Amino acid sequence: MELTYHVIDAFAAKPFEGNPAGVCVLDAWLPNATMQAIAAENRLSETAFCVRRGPAVYDLRWFTPTAEIDLCGHATFGTAYVLFEGQERGSSTIRFHAPMKGYNLVCTKCGEHIQMEFPRMQLLSYQGNDLANIATALGAQPTEILCTERDLVCVFEHEETVNSLTPNLDLVEGLEHGLSVYVTAPSASYDYVARAFWPKLGIPEDPVCGSMQSALVPYWSARLGKSQMVCRQTSSRGGTVWCEDAGNGVHISGTGARYLTGTICIPDQS
Repeated sequence: MELTYHVIDAFAAKPFEGNPAGVCVLDAWLPNATMQAIAAENRLSETAFCVRRGPAVYDLRWFTPTAEIDLCGHATFGTAYVLFEGQERGSSTIRFHAPMKGYNLVCTKCGEHIQMEFPRMQLLSYQGNDLANIATALGAQPTEILCTERDLVCVFEHEETVNSLTPNLDLVEGLEHGLSVYVTAPSASYDYVARAFWPKLGIPEDPVCGSMQSALVPYWSARLGKSQMVCRQTSSRGGTVWCEDAGNGVHISGTGARYLTGTICIPDQS
């Protein structure tokens, strides 16, 4: 069985920047084990699979190299990029339903940018038993440690600290809370910088993480007193994300670049 496979560099001005996302547009769902095997074979942070429900409406799922995940920004961007250039060339808006948590996501074509409407995540002060272990795992002491239902958010006062972190990923993986750990700080050149570590899902560092903006945008909007902001993710690849606190949700936008379109061969699904 042959499938068309795309790799889109999300939040990138040109190939080899941003975050590469694998994308497969399917006629019907493959077995979960097959989709997981494809994601593991590709070894990208996430591989997205979508199935069309109707005109410009799709179900969308994401797999890391080790597990399915409930929400992913850059692979949603990559999927929208593929569809806007292909099956939905005449559409300006694409709607996605993510069945794991029931999220409804909207992607809009805005010139060269694709804007995504994502849920707004509530941040709370983290009160776990392993507070002292977080600074050890990251290699620096945050000024604030916050959390969502799923993730940890560690705030630093200086962007140089965030940029130079070399966390012990074994210790990060062992933290009791946080499917991912986000680190962030104010920036002189942008509104804020950020990085994202996902060792629990086989991703040491996500080059540019879109879904973390569901938590970071409300935080920085309140702290900076502005609704529109620019975030620079300072991983080794790097990427720029334009963000807006839209009240009930957050808007995340950027540019992308196609790196690859090819064919993958898998066993017949019978």
